[in-house]
Amino acid sequence: MSAPAEWFRDWFGEAYLSLYPHRNEAEAGAGVRLFESAARPEPGTLVLDLGCGVGRHLTHLFEAGHTSVGFDLSARLLAEAKRSIELAVPLVRGDMRRLPFRSGAFGAVVNFFTSFGYFVTAEEDRAVVDEVRRVLRPGGVFLLDYLNAPHVRDTLVPSDESESGGRLIRQTRWIDGETVTKRIEIAASEPGEEEVYYERVRMYEPDQLIAMLDAHGLRTTDRFGDYDGRAHDDAASRLLLVGRAE
Repeated sequence: MSAPAEWFRDWFGEAYLSLYPHRNEAEAGAGVRLFESAARPEPGTLVLDLGCGVGRHLTHLFEAGHTSVGFDLSARLLAEAKRSIELAVPLVRGDMRRLPFRSGAFGAVVNFFTSFGYFVTAEEDRAVVDEVRRVLRPGGVFLLDYLNAPHVRDTLVPSDESESGGRLIRQTRWIDGETVTKRIEIAASEPGEEEVYYERVRMYEPDQLIAMLDAHGLRTTDRFGDYDGRAHDDAASRLLLVGRAE
């Protein structure tokens, strides 16, 4: 049961939206507030929301006084963002390994809710960080919101079942070397309609990510364990890093 190399091209579409229909606005707001308190961006900073999905952070960035650009690979999620947010925010479709923006275009880049580490090779992840640094002006800030690998290993639930829209959802999770994978099986409501999707994320240790940022000119200034700004440790639910472009 191995995930396709670019599993994310299939998963973040209609099935994803039907399985996760309710956006957590409180969580999105908390993430942006942490960005504000830790990064202290200047009012009006142009912010790139890298992997913006349905745009739940874009409204909060606007309310914080910033101009934002939403960027994602999924045409379906971008269409939902355009429908659901009441802002004239530019939404751009593309691959984060090759950002279609000029160098130094942004004062800040935010990457929320573990939308990093999806690629087959670590070199591709490093290419993302290199692109982030390229599009940041000197002194600009990168907020990376990522899973906490020690916490994932300690709390992984091998399997569970739930129901959505009258259909049974079976999720199976496993760790294989440096990656954690989830298989999502959506049972058929009619014969032949069973759907199977995957999520796979490379589990970087905190020190590995800090070293990666530093190697690409992003000096880590803060490390948090949740959106409330608590200190990071192995038991923390998240790993949030703030890197400043040198």
